Amino acid sequence: MRRDASEPLYVISVAAKLVDMHPQTLRMYERLGLIKPARTGNNIRLYSDEDIDRFRQIQRLTGVGVNLAGVEMVLDLLEKMDRMRRELEDEMSHRAEEMEREIERLRQQAAASRG
Repeated sequence: MRRDASEPLYVISVAAKLVDMHPQTLRMYERLGLIKPARTGNNIRLYSDEDIDRFRQIQRLTGVGVNLAGVEMVLDLLEKMDRMRRELEDEMSHRAEEMEREIERLRQQAAASRG
């Protein structure tokens, strides 16, 4: 069974080790709005695999000289692009279904006119 990548799993100490960052850095990224971990009832931060991937993306961007304001802009643009891609895929799927229905209707109409 495949695990949901958005499922909150890791406490801050584990997440920090996974991405080789100090826990304070993870807290700073949260304060800046770059990451939004889930919280338990006791207000403990829990990070998902998606959050871990996002930390790694932040590392890559800062590693090539992008400042944190730039990182925020890049991440926002990537999210918008991903949302647009999903919307386009949904629209294409919807249109393909419509075309299949129309093809079937035309086939039935052609068969009825022959028979």
